[in-house]
Amino acid sequence: MLEMLWLIPAFPFLGFAFLILAGARLPQRLKALIGAGTVAASAVAATIVAVRFIASPPEGSVYVERLWNWMHTGNFNPAVALYLDPLSVVMVLVVTWVGFLILLYSTYFMAGDDGFGRFLAYMDLFVGFMLILVLADNFLLLYLGWEGVGLCSYLLIGFWYKEEENVRAALKAFIVTRIGDAALAVGLFLIYYNLDTLNIQEAAAHAPEEWLIGSLAANAAAALLLGGALGKSAQLPLQTWLPDAMAGPTPTSALIHAATMVTAGVYLIARCHTFFVIAPAVQTAVAITGAFTLLVAGSSALVQRDIKRILAYSTISQVGYMFLALGVGAWAASVFHFMTHAFFKALLFLCAGLVIKALDNEHDIFNMGGMKRKLPFVFWTFLIGSASLSAVPFVTGGFFSKDLILFQTWIYPLGGLHLFIAGLIGSFLTSIYSFRILFIVFYGEAGQEVERVKSRAATTSLTALTILSIVGGYIEIPRPLGNVTIFSDFLKPVLPEASPAITGTGTFIIFLVVSIICSLGGIYAAYILFIIKRNQVESLATGVPGNVLHRFLFTGWGFDLIYDVLIVRPFVYLTRLNRGDIFDLFYRAIEFFCGAVYGFVRTTQTGNVRWYAVAVAFGAVVFIGFVMFL
Repeated sequence: MLEMLWLIPAFPFLGFAFLILAGARLPQRLKALIGAGTVAASAVAATIVAVRFIASPPEGSVYVERLWNWMHTGNFNPAVALYLDPLSVVMVLVVTWVGFLILLYSTYFMAGDDGFGRFLAYMDLFVGFMLILVLADNFLLLYLGWEGVGLCSYLLIGFWYKEEENVRAALKAFIVTRIGDAALAVGLFLIYYNLDTLNIQEAAAHAPEEWLIGSLAANAAAALLLGGALGKSAQLPLQTWLPDAMAGPTPTSALIHAATMVTAGVYLIARCHTFFVIAPAVQTAVAITGAFTLLVAGSSALVQRDIKRILAYSTISQVGYMFLALGVGAWAASVFHFMTHAFFKALLFLCAGLVIKALDNEHDIFNMGGMKRKLPFVFWTFLIGSASLSAVPFVTGGFFSKDLILFQTWIYPLGGLHLFIAGLIGSFLTSIYSFRILFIVFYGEAGQEVERVKSRAATTSLTALTILSIVGGYIEIPRPLGNVTIFSDFLKPVLPEASPAITGTGTFIIFLVVSIICSLGGIYAAYILFIIKRNQVESLATGVPGNVLHRFLFTGWGFDLIYDVLIVRPFVYLTRLNRGDIFDLFYRAIEFFCGAVYGFVRTTQTGNVRWYAVAVAFGAVVFIGFVMFL
């Protein structure tokens, strides 16, 4: 059964090929079947492979499927090979099944769009490249998948390319993520130069042998890998592209910018954790970056008006939790939160999409209201998604994954009180902005008339994601609450657990009480602020102190302005200053010469056949003379 591994990425690529080559001639229903069906086939193949892997693990819990040699030059002989271990099993299952549910939803959401087939083709292509990324046996193949998902992100963000705003958002995402991609590329060059291999496992094994802990080479390699992760995962200081990326269709936001692509950086660090272990300073930087990011994004989400931008900032914040976990050595906890986050965040985006569609493309939450009565099914699914995002205790998947991160941040040696407090504050903010959406959109006075959801595809996707958002956390329950360690035990061969510096049931109980207070306290605060005292809050935001703070948070702490002042404007100034320098004159001379030659050659095109015959004869004489007398 493991020999079916190659089929997992093959199916989405096949769907992309069909839709691109023959999509224009196919009816919409057949396009939908191909687009969603091929990803469904990939999910089924992934499930079969995963069941076989779990039931009868291969030697060393690793299976490698070598397909063909990519290239051969000297000692450089990278292969197109797929690598399956517990970590890639988790990633593949999440990518394929969440991807299928989102594509199924897309068949309803994008129905009637002129680019329906093209959209499904891009989504299939993205799933294929994401699967290549998480199954790659070597860094070169991983980088192919890495750049592939970046390309698909650009195509999908700017899908409605006739609107200038969408094109600008796509370009911004492409340029900002390229900064991280460039760092990753340099890091791979450094790894190959020092370790003489791009095989991920071989490099991870050789790194501790070749580099001393904390050495310059070890820190440089880990820092460059971190740079790549920051761009893809929208972490400080490269987080500015993700809120603007909400210009794309809602299914794009759910798949690429919530469930999969933005967590590629998390996967990269988890896969390359050995490099960070021998570079403790960089690993600490991962934790600090995650802590700052979750606070910046969480506070920015409090004041946004666009429902998708709120969820975008929420994604940045939740990925910050994953980085925090990676930085303190809670490797499995980070991957665990990746999984539960994929479930409830995809659910929230899809619910938001139905609200937007029902209100004729309205995005402003303050122009909504009363949706609880008009869209009751969407309300209940959104409530469960918000509860999981807010880590409502004992009944949501988000509670078990987020609290596991916070607890291990507290007790692990690389953690500490300052990081733990940052995580608690982030949890409090998360509960506020999550239920801010719920109270404003679904409660209050009803606005315009809406069209109820009448799609089996959409309701099936939301129902499945709702169930996963609830039960997804029960595979990892702390010892005092049940001692279920299925997930961490499964990942242990790949991601070893750190030894806690603090132990004891009493410690856990204190932590649990504090965590629950922060989570439920944030929900209560949202109720007070946006149900009981909504008018006072709105008036406070219009006052002088409140307005300044509001604008600061609304702009995401002003990072775009900072980059504009420090980078964009100086660059534009230098280009204008150097206009007409010796290099410009050189290229203008080339331009003039080519234009002159073109002008002369154009005069020979008279349309007279006899002139052409004379020209050919003259050219023949010149050529023969050149050959004879050379």
